[in-house]
Amino acid sequence: MIIKIGTSQFSCIKDNVKENINKSLDLASKAVSQKVNVFLLQELFQTQYFCSTQNSKFFDLAISFPNNEIFEVFSNFCKHHKIVIPISFFEKYGQNYFNSLIVIDSNGKLSEVYRKSHIPDGPGYNEKFYFTPGNTGFKVFNTEYGKIGCGICWDQWFPECARSMTLMGADILLYPTAIGSEPHDPNINSKLHWQNVMIGHSAANQIPVIASNRIGIETEQDISLTFYGSSFITDHMGNIIKTMDEKSEGIIFQEFDLEEIKKYRQSWGNFRDRRPDLYKKICDF
Repeated sequence: MIIKIGTSQFSCIKDNVKENINKSLDLASKAVSQKVNVFLLQELFQTQYFCSTQNSKFFDLAISFPNNEIFEVFSNFCKHHKIVIPISFFEKYGQNYFNSLIVIDSNGKLSEVYRKSHIPDGPGYNEKFYFTPGNTGFKVFNTEYGKIGCGICWDQWFPECARSMTLMGADILLYPTAIGSEPHDPNINSKLHWQNVMIGHSAANQIPVIASNRIGIETEQDISLTFYGSSFITDHMGNIIKTMDEKSEGIIFQEFDLEEIKKYRQSWGNFRDRRPDLYKKICDF
């Protein structure tokens, strides 16, 4: 199967969910015009990144699945244009709050929920204040255009996540992201480290990796973050074949032959030569 995969980046407008959704739909429409089959939007694209501070007012941004207009809007879009789009959102479920994702198939069908497994905590990225660690386990979603593994931002730093999704049959790995400057140390620029860790997942698993990050300066109280974009696409050998800059809104896309990639993965032998009997040690630490 030959498919075309796209990713994107844009700056989010403060306190305007409707306008941010409209911006994402405009980019998705551009992807449709390029005959993209699977299109990735950034993490929590409906709002600015509220996790830069700890403020209980932001719990009001959480929505329930599937009882929110956004799911109907994107479902109709995907069905009309025959495109697959993962949707990242702030989920309220009972008394818990999650950083979650669903995948909408090309027929408009909504998948089950994936909840972000790894929750970071640090200056400017106070996600443990808002999110309960995910309780779904890793997910691979069956779509018209292949099997899609999706992690969310901090998940992308863990090789266990990428390997697990590949073992579960993923054809591609997608990571919606929100990452930028470090407010406690302006000398830190994590962009290359961020890209390199996913390049490693791609090369080690012989699988394309696609990441979408936001751009722009976002300020809340006395905390300011500059998101560096640089959304990118790797091939199945870990080569970055398409990338965006740190400031421009837009999309990129690339065609892949999933059958050829599968044959390459089989021939390389990484999965044939795995030794799970030796890997249990990882659980001791």
